[in-house]
Amino acid sequence: MSITDTDHDTPTLPARETWRALYRHFRPHRWTVAFGTLLALIGAATGILQPLAARALVERLGQDEPVGQVLLALTALVVLGTAIESFGAYVLERTAESVVLAARRTLIGRLLRLRLPEVERTQPGDLMSRITSDTTLLRAVTTDSIVSAVTGGLAFLATLVMMAVMDTVLLGVTLGVIVLIGGAVALVMPRISRATKRSQEAVAEISARLERVFGAFRTVKASGAEEREAAVVDAAAVEAWRQGLKSAKWQAVSGSSVGLAVQVSFLAVLGIGGARVASGAISVADLVAFLLYLFYLTEPISKLVSAATEYQVGSAAVARIVEAERLAAEDTGAPAGALGGARDGAPASVAFEDVAFRYRDDLPPVHHGVTFEVPGAGMTAFVGPSGAGKTTVFGLIERFYEVSGGRVLVDGRDVRDWPLAELRAAIGYVEQDAPVLAGTLRENLCFGAPDATEEQIREVLVRARLDALVERLPEGLETPVGHRGSKLSGGERQRVAIARALLRRPRLLLLDEATSQLDAVNEMALRDVVAEVAREVTVLVVAHRLSTVTLADRIVVMDAGRVRAVGTHAELVAADPLYGELAATQFLTATAG
Repeated sequence: MSITDTDHDTPTLPARETWRALYRHFRPHRWTVAFGTLLALIGAATGILQPLAARALVERLGQDEPVGQVLLALTALVVLGTAIESFGAYVLERTAESVVLAARRTLIGRLLRLRLPEVERTQPGDLMSRITSDTTLLRAVTTDSIVSAVTGGLAFLATLVMMAVMDTVLLGVTLGVIVLIGGAVALVMPRISRATKRSQEAVAEISARLERVFGAFRTVKASGAEEREAAVVDAAAVEAWRQGLKSAKWQAVSGSSVGLAVQVSFLAVLGIGGARVASGAISVADLVAFLLYLFYLTEPISKLVSAATEYQVGSAAVARIVEAERLAAEDTGAPAGALGGARDGAPASVAFEDVAFRYRDDLPPVHHGVTFEVPGAGMTAFVGPSGAGKTTVFGLIERFYEVSGGRVLVDGRDVRDWPLAELRAAIGYVEQDAPVLAGTLRENLCFGAPDATEEQIREVLVRARLDALVERLPEGLETPVGHRGSKLSGGERQRVAIARALLRRPRLLLLDEATSQLDAVNEMALRDVVAEVAREVTVLVVAHRLSTVTLADRIVVMDAGRVRAVGTHAELVAADPLYGELAATQFLTATAG
């Protein structure tokens, strides 16, 4: 089962799987829940005794006897019952929050280890909704629903027993009304589940739409698209409101049914009970006590209806949480960077052997038998038209994706045989869009190397030509860089990404268009840095601007998912028409400029 788009219904889990998933969340807290349930039962027991005390009070009043002790006992029962129930409620609420915390921790850990294709198929806002709103609904069903069902059920049975002792005829009348109205309520419950599920999907759609807008906020403003995007988010909000109203409507029907059942039962018992008092079958005191028990039934019946309603609400959330838990995740093992580079920091070799790859079965292949070899150290550049499959090479080395055929080797070992943490700890990767995370400049630099020393940070700042930037910033390395690095220029973000990769002291450095946003001066300086790093590290570079790779030890020319030529700049200009055309075009452009 996989997460579907929010435009489609989320499949509902079978009841057995739902209960299994619920028990998994509930199990670590079962003894605390049992204790809270016991307190709730004690509180319920004090409530059951109150009509008996009231009957004794009526009897003493009828016989003109002192009622002080009975009043004192009745008051003590009320106060004691309230205190015990309040403490029990606190225990259960505290446990419920613990259940939500544990579920969120598990889900966060799972989602951060998802395979990249799973994340690319799912809207980020939908995943965030499962961690936030869906886990919140889990609280109601794992504690409130279970406890309400147990305490309400036991209190309901105990009350029925006491009512049966007093008069079975009146009990039969009461049960007849309750069963009739309860049957109608049972028909409503599935509607609550469906409406709640659709409401949660609509809330997830709001998150997804907002994430889309804020992820390209400048583009939205520059395009004058605020009103259009607001309308899209508003439509999702209206859908959430509409489905929420449906759920609220059916919950209101189920909730009001309790009061209806009690009121109809009261009228029936009052009429029939009055006739039985007149005939001498029961006393006035018994009728009063029976009516008190009837009103007392309101609470356990409400708990049972509430438990059923919360289960319907929570089961929809459980289904969405289970779906997220079933998404394919990586076994990353130890945290990245914990194992360090293998082979004492020696440059890594890379080889592709007849590699075939496609992103999805319904998409055309990206690689058709790609083969090349990088022996280690030095710089290897990948060039070619857009869509040739250059960036995909890096994704396969990092094992963001799995090959459809052939092998990807690092140090002569298939990447599928490497522990992921060890493989990625040996690699420094600078993505094409050079992402910078919200936080301080120091946090971004040390993101892949949290144990880096001040000396190592200073060294990498100089190498990436960031030292002048740090001196200008008001708080130096502790300066916040804004959401997605909004307070930095494009070139500064690229240099931060390069510095972050270098700080990992990798054995293999992957640079995907790492200088595309740099000015000519910084590009030349960074090219010298890369050339220097390439003496000690294997450097693979994807570039459209050939000026950055003319000095590469080898250049791999790719076209339409195949390797068409490998050689140095001079060799390829002379031997490969495609490379010669790319080089000529760029040099002509440079001359014209």
